Amino acid sequence: MRKNYSVLCMGLAVIFAVNTPGYAQKKATVVKKPTTTVAKKVDGDIIPNDPNVKIGKLANGLTYYIKKNTEPKKRAELYLATRIGSLMEDDNQQGLAHFTEHMAFNGTKDFPKNEMINYLQKAGIRFGADLNAYTSFDHTVYQLPIPTDSIALFKTGFKILANWAGKIVMEGDEIDKERGVIVEEDRERGKNAQDRMSKQLLPLLLKGSRYADRLPIGKIDILNTFTHDKIRNFYKDWYRPNLQAVIAVGDFDVNEVEQLIKANFSGLTNPASPRPRPSYDLPDNKAALVKIITDPEQQYNVAQIMYKQRGNTTKTTADYKKSMMYSMINSMLGARMQEIMQKDNAPFIQGQSGFGAYQGGLVPNINAFQSAAVSKTGATLEKAFTAVLAENERMTKYGFMQSELDVAKKNMAASNEMRLKEKDKIQSSALVKRYLNNFLTGSIIPSTEVSYELTKKALASITLDQVNALAKTLITKENQIIIVQAPEKEKANLPTEAQLLAALKNAGNNVTAYVDNTVDKPLLDKKPVAGKVVAEKKFDKIGVTELTLSNGIKVLLKPTDFKNDQIIFSSFSKGGTSLATDANFRSAEMASLISQSGVAEFNPTQLNKLMAGNTGSGGSYISDLYQGYGGSSTPKDLESAFQMVYAYATNPRKDVEIFNKSISDYKVSLENKNSSPESVFADTVQAVLSSYHKRAMPTNLSDLDKISLDEAYNFYKDRFADNSEQTFVIVGNFNIENIKPLLETYIASLPSLNKKQNFVDNGIYSPKGKVSKTVYKGLEDKAEVQLYLHGDYDYDAQTNIQLDALKAALENKILERLREKESGVYSPRVGLSLSKYPTAHYYFTISFSCATANVEKLIAAALDEVDQIKNNGATVDDISKFRSEEQRQVELSLRDNKFWMSYLTNRLKYGDDLDQILDVKQRLNSVTVETSKATAKKYLNEDNYIRLVLMPQK
Repeated sequence: MRKNYSVLCMGLAVIFAVNTPGYAQKKATVVKKPTTTVAKKVDGDIIPNDPNVKIGKLANGLTYYIKKNTEPKKRAELYLATRIGSLMEDDNQQGLAHFTEHMAFNGTKDFPKNEMINYLQKAGIRFGADLNAYTSFDHTVYQLPIPTDSIALFKTGFKILANWAGKIVMEGDEIDKERGVIVEEDRERGKNAQDRMSKQLLPLLLKGSRYADRLPIGKIDILNTFTHDKIRNFYKDWYRPNLQAVIAVGDFDVNEVEQLIKANFSGLTNPASPRPRPSYDLPDNKAALVKIITDPEQQYNVAQIMYKQRGNTTKTTADYKKSMMYSMINSMLGARMQEIMQKDNAPFIQGQSGFGAYQGGLVPNINAFQSAAVSKTGATLEKAFTAVLAENERMTKYGFMQSELDVAKKNMAASNEMRLKEKDKIQSSALVKRYLNNFLTGSIIPSTEVSYELTKKALASITLDQVNALAKTLITKENQIIIVQAPEKEKANLPTEAQLLAALKNAGNNVTAYVDNTVDKPLLDKKPVAGKVVAEKKFDKIGVTELTLSNGIKVLLKPTDFKNDQIIFSSFSKGGTSLATDANFRSAEMASLISQSGVAEFNPTQLNKLMAGNTGSGGSYISDLYQGYGGSSTPKDLESAFQMVYAYATNPRKDVEIFNKSISDYKVSLENKNSSPESVFADTVQAVLSSYHKRAMPTNLSDLDKISLDEAYNFYKDRFADNSEQTFVIVGNFNIENIKPLLETYIASLPSLNKKQNFVDNGIYSPKGKVSKTVYKGLEDKAEVQLYLHGDYDYDAQTNIQLDALKAALENKILERLREKESGVYSPRVGLSLSKYPTAHYYFTISFSCATANVEKLIAAALDEVDQIKNNGATVDDISKFRSEEQRQVELSLRDNKFWMSYLTNRLKYGDDLDQILDVKQRLNSVTVETSKATAKKYLNEDNYIRLVLMPQK
């Protein structure tokens, strides 16, 4: 299943954590705790747990959490948490904690072989998307979202959890079949630059700890050769009730659930002589640890520094206040970094700093202040690194300004109010994770009301002096780690260890205090001249009202109660970049940078300051076929969101600095892109699928030289000069009569020329016939395969449901064949893409990664499954699973604001009946074995077949 540890930054999106599926282990030592203890003074009051969460413990030691919650209705989230992971493995068991998790789905006492997955799929629960599990260093978690409207199904959910907890059978043939799947999981997630560099970093990041020796994926040689008793012993030793918790959150009766837990789990027993569960630590380092690594496939020059600190779990009001101050520091320092990155002469492509859990929480109670810089070249990395360090020093020397703190406080206060208003709309999936963290780490689980009061009180009491004093503690003299990751070609140009340490020492020499660039003006100079609502139409069956405004704009309104404090909206009209000439097409593509440059006199940083504490947001977009607006708000700030829409339409910002910086950064990414096999392959896929049409080819360096800010700005202005054909869709908690005056003021006043507009079909089509292309790029034994079966078709709801059913059935068959039978892949994917404009076209996609030696065999196996479904159609079971899963998803979607916004927008774009959603059950029932067979014969046609493969370079 999926793994629960983060990924080390490999590019512009800097993430401070490491992810590697394997590493050569060393002998580990348990850190022994002192035998004497000193009473620790508690600072602040202990924060109580939510009294509405029923927390109990069975006689065998199993803990349980139960909470009634009705979002979503008739659904529950069931978790089984076990406080064991790869750290508990013996030397000859490395990887078996994760392997055990896989085996939980391959046969238990009450659900032999694949029976559990089949049963749940027929009940509408999707494997992977719903039913899932993960293994970490110190815990393993099983997740089962389940309907509660079927008593039998709901009760069976607890039976399934109990089977995971103590009744996995570990049949020998199933163990042996799963070996290949886990080896392929390692291949799919690794065997790339990230993997190779992470293996070099782990001894540094986790130096002296057992963590470096116990990566959850384990050792491949052990996975291939361990005897069955090793994994059975691991399960017997560690899967025991005194290390487990059942967490149930959902729309049910709490007392009934408690009885279900007692009935299913009380019979589980602990070993007569249980092995003690050890705890492990990460040693301190007095001298700075430095590592410089390069790789031929690394794309960016990145330098990072981490200042490790010991921390503790938040339990008291003082802890809570301190955690809020850390959040404020992160927010204010992040805003400063963003401000620098908007400048043409910025010393780094990206820079960031922040305080949080070390390596994403890898080691309990170890935090870190972490900074990173990405530079254009290896030669400029020292300068970029120094600039980020200088911002940290500016913070510690001069602190933050009151105006910065006010912005942070306003935003936190607004979020706090939203959380309180949404207290009865919190998703069960969010609550279950809170209770999971309480079991695993002891973190607090206060009620929403208590959290609200704690936050409100802390916001009132936190002073600038307190925040600045805390900021001074972030840079420490010990526990420093410096890392450089760069392309191999830059090796000779990178700063040395001595230069990095010198930068660390001298970065703050010439810093001066921060100067706030706030613009003290309103967003709009004056209110627009309002228009009028001139027509109104009802779609009563789906609760939608359509308004026509005096400037021609149509607005579809769907008031809902799905969220108490949310309104979302989007709009569209035809045109987009399809209207650009070939000569200015690349400039037109970059018109999106206009909307990213702020609005009127406000650059993005200034705009964020202006809107501090205001939940309203609005903006514009230009896609290939459409242009329009979008945004969100709470009901009280909706006027601000509409004001932003008006500003983006009438007063866009032409910012030379931001535009030039963006183009410069884009050039850097293009210069190094071809070092990555994945990027080269993605470019090839894009080119082949568009028949190498010049407007659809990947952007290259010469294209950037043709881009003009003036052309981009003029294209943007042209696209939003006439809004008469815009159609808005607004969904959320609002009153139609109350929203009308805002629509008349800010939407009915948008510029209108009343021209008839349409997009242009520029002839970008996929190639007909059979196409095969193999890309040779990469250093390791890893192949990527993408197979396309495609063609033109008649776009309509009935055809689409048949295609959806066929995709679902084929997905089951490909998974069973390639993963379960062949053991040749980890997560094969079957995709279906349907488009109506500019021409109706469908794509079936089969994709997977595998060993290079297995490419031909697995492609043949996949195409054999295609042939079988063409000859026989989907099975009755496949169709039953599809209907159940689709029906369950529809039930959830009908109470989701985002679904309705997307659904209504698409129906309007495609000219469909808005009531179409009401007939979905009828369309689902029209799917049969025979219709699936006919659909497969017609659409899984290998006359239009594209085979694309990525292989390592020869």
